Amino acid sequence: MKFTDGYWLMRPGCTARYATEVADIRADDHRMTLYAPVKHVSRRGQTLNSPLLTVECWSPAEGVIGVRTTHHAGSVRRGPEFALPGAGADIGKVRRDGAVLGLSSGELTLRVDTEQPWLLEFTAGGGVLTSAGERGTGFVTDAEGRHYMLGQLSLDVGELVYGLGERFTPFTKNGQSVDIWQADGGTSSEQAYKNIPFHLTNRGYGVFVNHPGKVSYEVGSESVGQVQFSVEDQSLEYFVVHGPTPKQVLDRYTALTGRPALPPAWALGLWLTTSFTTDYDEATVGRFIDGMAERGIPLSVFHFDCFWMRAYQWCDFAWDAETFPDPVGMLSRLKQQGLRISAWINPYIAQKSAMFEEGMREGHLVRRPDGSVWQWDLWQPGMALVDFTNPAARDWYTGKLKTLLDQGVDCFKTDFGERIPTDVVWHDGSDPERMHNYYTHLYNQAVFELLRTERGEGEALLFARSATAGGQQYPVHWGGDCESHFNAMAESLRGGLSLGLSGFGFWSHDIGGFEGTPTPAVFKRWVQFGLLSSHSRLHGSKSYRVPWDYGEEAVDVTREFTLLKHRLAPYLQRAAQQAHTTGVPVMRAMVLEFPDDPAAATLDRQYMLGDDLLVAPVFTDDGTVEYYVPEGTWTNVLTGAQVTGPRWTREQHGFHTLPLLARPDSVIALAADDQHPVSAWADGAELRVHAFADGAERTVVIPSTDGPGETARFHLRRRGGHLHVITDSPHPWQLRIGGPNATVHTRPAGTSEAHLPYPA
Repeated sequence: MKFTDGYWLMRPGCTARYATEVADIRADDHRMTLYAPVKHVSRRGQTLNSPLLTVECWSPAEGVIGVRTTHHAGSVRRGPEFALPGAGADIGKVRRDGAVLGLSSGELTLRVDTEQPWLLEFTAGGGVLTSAGERGTGFVTDAEGRHYMLGQLSLDVGELVYGLGERFTPFTKNGQSVDIWQADGGTSSEQAYKNIPFHLTNRGYGVFVNHPGKVSYEVGSESVGQVQFSVEDQSLEYFVVHGPTPKQVLDRYTALTGRPALPPAWALGLWLTTSFTTDYDEATVGRFIDGMAERGIPLSVFHFDCFWMRAYQWCDFAWDAETFPDPVGMLSRLKQQGLRISAWINPYIAQKSAMFEEGMREGHLVRRPDGSVWQWDLWQPGMALVDFTNPAARDWYTGKLKTLLDQGVDCFKTDFGERIPTDVVWHDGSDPERMHNYYTHLYNQAVFELLRTERGEGEALLFARSATAGGQQYPVHWGGDCESHFNAMAESLRGGLSLGLSGFGFWSHDIGGFEGTPTPAVFKRWVQFGLLSSHSRLHGSKSYRVPWDYGEEAVDVTREFTLLKHRLAPYLQRAAQQAHTTGVPVMRAMVLEFPDDPAAATLDRQYMLGDDLLVAPVFTDDGTVEYYVPEGTWTNVLTGAQVTGPRWTREQHGFHTLPLLARPDSVIALAADDQHPVSAWADGAELRVHAFADGAERTVVIPSTDGPGETARFHLRRRGGHLHVITDSPHPWQLRIGGPNATVHTRPAGTSEAHLPYPA
């Protein structure tokens, strides 16, 4: 929210008060509290009739410093609050050197000179990362009497801002006004389904605003050298998170707010859905599944979208008996074909549903201040909202879902959760404005924890649309309702990369686009992109997404890239394990992997898939693609062609290839089985070695298929014309040096060491 009129004036009705200096200090060994008047005080009488801000500073974790500024401390804090599982006891160390106070945590220090005008300086590595100066700490009241706390942190020359959730606007957020406020706005506007009050910059730090309600950002858009964030409240709390690399920032941020769970490996395969408003029954479902099998396209998950339930009765979790007369038998038959089953749900209860009367009677539905159930006709006629702040309502809702699990459903698409009203009363007394964003967290948490309880650790999986901070703990998330053209494909990628820089490890999107019907060219290019994403789902709105509807070549492309993803499964699962343990996403913006390359700072039409694969989706009808290659010799794993960077390159690709480049000195582990996402990955594994320099060394892990462990490890070292390999794998394995047509060296089971020629 903008409060100023240019640099000198305030907007009509707005009055600002900013911390001016330090009047007093309370400090112990680990925490310090600063008392800041909003005007210079030179004599005792000036302490009267003027606000005094309380600024508390502490460290809940190494490399993280929190700042909480409070105007009036007596306001009622009704919640909800973000859970911070990584926040421990105060670990900061306070030191005083004359008038200068310092609070240090790891390499990060907050420095305050108590004899100078107000300035909070966050330093690391011998320099200033960011600071809150003259207008950096304070509050504003407007003409309606609303009270806003604000913070401003400086931006350096050339400093770029990323994150703030899954945003479809320009990738770098400089110059943008961003409201952290859940909305069902598609993928083509400033609104977002996943609003995260966390940003990071290319200067080695990130900032998390610990407020679940509406946080309004001005990112170099009101004061061009500042990131401003404000909330309508009496206090504002934020954490500065040090890196210095962006990966380390994400590591510390997700340690604080929660690590992504590790999804089951079977979810890496191809998902197919009924689409949204299309006509379908068991015969249609069977025709789709048989059609995929007949065309040699392995399918891993089948998803039933909304109309598996009766019209006007979403969500009562009862199968439409006219369309699906034998749901238990149908699910059993599908599972006998090796499929997992996903079912669409949302947290709304339509009035026609029997669950509405039950929920109203038992007090499970959100109510208005007058005691009536909150209802409206948007989406479902007369729909109400499950009150997840009520433990009994949560158990009631998840109890209905358990029935579906007992029938054979494996996971849920947790749709919606964004349009949450503020003119309501919550069971636990939560503040409606703060609950608007937070509701989705309770919703996804309830469903995910049910799945974890019923299916076991490592088997829980959502396909969720909405999220807030901490929601990364409940993967997977998908990008919402996009159109079916190349622009929508590009905006979807922007949103996914932005979400990855906000702490979310896994992300997907509707292959082919949701609204409308893609052209065959768009469909085939989106298939390539989708099957080189962490999770891959064919889904549409009014039209099906079975590949034969888009031509025989679309069938071939879908088959080829599905088989490729199966072979890449051990590599992708290793990246998933990294997301689970460090918060670094599977799909990575180039700036995350190459923070010291200035050319990577703004790239949003390409990404790194795991550590070693560069993907540049094609967004043109004629197959032309421009992309940037960082330093070194990169090898296209589909064609064997090599590109040496740093440089921009322009290529033209048919529908069977795209820029999919292996990093220099990389070793990509491929499974022998291309028919299934889960197989004995180490048995017959192929190690592809790309542009391995003399003296290079690399350790490659074949991960476990059912958790965070590993099944084999290979260490490779090149010395001159030879490659030395040491492994603990008891299985046979292969090694390929170079592109797809290079010589393959096969080693039998039990080979623990090999010396192989490396071509000049």
